[in-house]
Amino acid sequence: MNMNRLAAIVVSLMLAAFVLPAHAALNIFATVPEWGALAQEIGGDKVKIYNATQGLQDPHHIQAKPSLIAQARAAQLVIATGAELEIGWLPVVVRESGNARIQMGQPGYFEAAPLVILLDVPAVLDRAHGDVHAGGNPHIQTDPRNLLKVGQALVTRMSEIDPQNAMIYLTNYQVFAEKWRTSIARWEKEAAPLKGVPILVQHKAFPYLQHWLGLKEVGCLEPKPGVEASSAYLAEIVARQATQPAKMIIRPAYQYDAPSRWMAERAKIPALALPFTVGGTPEAKDLFSLYDETIRLLLKALQGCFNPQPTSSADCKPADGKRSTD
Repeated sequence: MNMNRLAAIVVSLMLAAFVLPAHAALNIFATVPEWGALAQEIGGDKVKIYNATQGLQDPHHIQAKPSLIAQARAAQLVIATGAELEIGWLPVVVRESGNARIQMGQPGYFEAAPLVILLDVPAVLDRAHGDVHAGGNPHIQTDPRNLLKVGQALVTRMSEIDPQNAMIYLTNYQVFAEKWRTSIARWEKEAAPLKGVPILVQHKAFPYLQHWLGLKEVGCLEPKPGVEASSAYLAEIVARQATQPAKMIIRPAYQYDAPSRWMAERAKIPALALPFTVGGTPEAKDLFSLYDETIRLLLKALQGCFNPQPTSSADCKPADGKRSTD
């Protein structure tokens, strides 16, 4: 959908709401921080955001606590990833809330994943293959280009629910989208050295990031998605380094680091936790800094920096014992 078409839809929604009285901020229940942050960019002070999870929580495994149900009960819009990311808890929260506005199929229920082309769609659905998602990998936020597609649809949905503020939502999104496209171009230029770099992943959480930057996955520390590796399996990956060497190991910040540390010590390559979402690291404070930090960490690891968190090159300790220079 182009901007002209989006603007036409927003204007029609505004006209339909011309006689409605003023009201409080739009209550939004976001399942993960990236969608809460995107809604905040669009809504500004016209929205009130509640994030059901934070950056160091695994969004697959959340308990449907009464506190979440209470927040959903007051929500006018639920923003979820979909693609089965929240299947273990969100349906319960939405159902138990008793809130008719946010039930699946209603305007108050919005999913991001159907708006983009999903990767890693399984050819065969079989639990013997591990914890696979039937529709494809749900971690679409690791490619910033996907946020433009989601953002356009979200503007329309927010305007449908809250037509009085539709023009504000459209204007805010247009400003965000212009800055976002400029930032994507900068990130891609900065990340050019990462193209073709072989990596190991602790969990198959990064296909969209890999596709965007051209990173080459040469192994996963899980034999199957969600299945913990044996020491024998990990030893095979170490042995493979002789013929198919990876430059680094990456994992989402919310995952425990034992497999990555084990592999890094034996393969003599950096292991790093990428923020994965807003709040995944202290530096990833918003959507823009999320990708700034992701690119910075990857480039530091490419230098052979075993501790890519510090910004000073004096803190890099490559395997050969020499300190890297920027």
